[in-house]
Amino acid sequence: MKLFFDSVGCRLNQAEIERMALDFRSAGHEIVDDMAEAEIVVVNTCAVTAAAASDSRQKIRQVNRMGVPQIVATGCWVSLDPQAAREMTGVTQVILNNEKSQLASLVIGKQVAAFELEPLERTPLPGIHRRTRAFIKVQDGCNNHCTFCVTRIARGASISVPEKEILNEVLSAEKGGAQEIVLSGVHLASWGHDFQSPLSLSDLLLFLLKETGIPRIRLSSIEPWDLDEAFFDLWQNPRLCPHFHLPLQSGSEATLRRMSRHTTPDLYRKLVQLIRRNLPEAAITTDIIVGFPGETEAEFTESLAFVKEMSFSGGHVFKYSAREGTPAFKLPGRINGQTARQRSQAMRSILAQSQIEYEQRFYDRRLDVLWESVSHNGDKGWLMHGLSQNYLTVCAWSEQNIWNTISPVKICRIDQGTLEGELLPDIMRVEKK
Repeated sequence: MKLFFDSVGCRLNQAEIERMALDFRSAGHEIVDDMAEAEIVVVNTCAVTAAAASDSRQKIRQVNRMGVPQIVATGCWVSLDPQAAREMTGVTQVILNNEKSQLASLVIGKQVAAFELEPLERTPLPGIHRRTRAFIKVQDGCNNHCTFCVTRIARGASISVPEKEILNEVLSAEKGGAQEIVLSGVHLASWGHDFQSPLSLSDLLLFLLKETGIPRIRLSSIEPWDLDEAFFDLWQNPRLCPHFHLPLQSGSEATLRRMSRHTTPDLYRKLVQLIRRNLPEAAITTDIIVGFPGETEAEFTESLAFVKEMSFSGGHVFKYSAREGTPAFKLPGRINGQTARQRSQAMRSILAQSQIEYEQRFYDRRLDVLWESVSHNGDKGWLMHGLSQNYLTVCAWSEQNIWNTISPVKICRIDQGTLEGELLPDIMRVEKK
C-alpha cells in the first residue's frame, strides 16, 4: 500500500508520524510525498488550543476532498472527541492515543514486527514533512495538573520509553543519514522517573552520547523545574545543542498560581541565570499565554516586564484558549477577545525585539549550520537554508547542493529573523553518510 502522513501540532506529533512511517516501511509498504497518490492517509491531530483542534478537522476535510480511499485519524483531538472524528466524512478508522503505538498493526490487520538486532534505516519522511532532523519520542503523557492544559487529559499519565527502544530509534535515524535528533515528549524532564529503578534525563543523554555517533542531540520543550546545574554541565559536550525551550506561560506570580505551574518568576529567573552562567550564548526560547482567566492589567504588566527582563532569543505567544474538561474552563474573569489580542501584540513585540538583540550577537561570527532545505538554484549556485546549533535560521549560497550536511558559516548580514552567511572552508564539515 501507499501511505501519506500528515500532522498538526507539536514536535511530539512529528516524532510519532516518523515512527509510524518506519513501522509501515518495515512491513513492506511505501511512503509517498503526494497525498493524491496515497491509498491511506494518516492524520495525527492536535487539541492544545481550539485553533489546533479546528486545524485538525480542516486537515481531515482537505484529505477527504482529495478523494483518498482511506483516512486514519489519530492523536489528541481524536482521543478527546472520538465520536466526532468517526462522524467526519471520509474517516475510515479512528485510533486513540493509547493505541497509537500499534497503529500500523491496527491498520494493516496483522502484527508488525519490531526491529531489534539491526535497526531499519529511518529515512526522512518525503514531501512537506521531510527533515534532516529526526524527531524521537522518548516520553508521553504528564503527571502535572496545569489548569489550562488539555494534553494531559488526551495523553494520560507520564510514560517513559525504555533506553534500548530509544537507542534503536536513534541508530535507525543515524543509519538513514540524520545529522540531528530531537528528543521529544509531553514532559520531557520526567523521563525515567516511572521506571522501577528510576533514571533521569541526564542518564538518557549520557547513554546516547556514549552509544551513538549522531552529530547533534537537541531537546524539544522542557518544563522549567527539576533542572539543576549538573544537568547543564552535560553541555560541555559539543554534540548537545545549546538551545532550551522553557515554557514560562506567564511572568506574573499570581497568574502562575492559577495555572498551577510548578514555578514562580523568581525560580524561573534563577534557572535562566544558571543556564547563562554555564552557557552564556545558549538560546533560551519560551511559550507565553496571555488573557488567562482573571489576568488583570497589573498582572499582564508584570508578565510583560518579566519577559522583557529575560531577554529570550525567541518564543511563541498564545491567547488563552478555553478547553472544556480543564479546571481553567470554569475559572471566572474571562478576558474579552479585543483585550487578549492587544496583550498578544504587546507580548509578541517584546519577544521580537529580544530575538533581534540575540541574533545581532552573532554578526561577523562563525556558526555551524545543518542545511535543511534549498529555495533557489541560479547563477550564484544553491541558496541553502538551515539551523545553527543554537536554533538560528541561516541561509547561504553554495556552489553545490549541500543538503543534510553541517557547514561552518560566517554571518555577514541579518535581515528579518534570517542570518545570511558565507560558507567557510569545510575543514569542520560533517559529511552526509
